[in-house]
Amino acid sequence: MPLKKIPNVGVSFADKIFHSLTYVVLTFLWFGTFYFQFKKGKIKAIVYASIISIIFGIIVEVLQGVFTATRQADVYDVLANSLGVLFAVSLLLLKNINTVKKL
Repeated sequence: MPLKKIPNVGVSFADKIFHSLTYVVLTFLWFGTFYFQFKKGKIKAIVYASIISIIFGIIVEVLQGVFTATRQADVYDVLANSLGVLFAVSLLLLKNINTVKKL
């Protein structure tokens, strides 16, 4: 199928990728806060970071829809945000942060 004939489904994938990457970073930052600053265990820090990031994403979308005239709430943004959180969690679970390699 030529690119000109691909139907427009109304979803900007570049925007969704940006949302996902932003929430990967946000989740890492929250994880670092709970793990290093508040000395929570790895699993607790991951759970807290995930919950806060997902709730934050939902609240931002609701506020956009309710309080702005130029923006609207988008369920796909919430989904992209949540996928970013899940990707960050996957990376954190795969990486053992207690292992230090000697050079």
